[in-house]
Amino acid sequence: MLANALQHTPRKGTVNISIASVDSATVRVDVRDSGDGIAPQHLPKIFDRFYRVDPSRSRPARGTGLGLAIVRSIMQLHGGAASIQSALGRGTVVSLEFPA
Repeated sequence: MLANALQHTPRKGTVNISIASVDSATVRVDVRDSGDGIAPQHLPKIFDRFYRVDPSRSRPARGTGLGLAIVRSIMQLHGGAASIQSALGRGTVVSLEFPA
């Protein structure tokens, strides 16, 4: 998550990490960036294994498309959840919700 945020945020952009209690049973970690954002049609597949938003990007290819799939699997195994919100040109927020 953090590696993705850093990779897709421009040089003078920002990446923020926040941790907060959602309620007495849930802790949430958000990784928020001011990067490129992700088009809405990609969001439902973003946690799928090997899925890459645009493999033909002008940037050098990095990764295999497994990182977020692994994150989601680990979260589910621990009774948590992973989610994503994004808007083109405005950035992305990946959230992890852990049972407290």
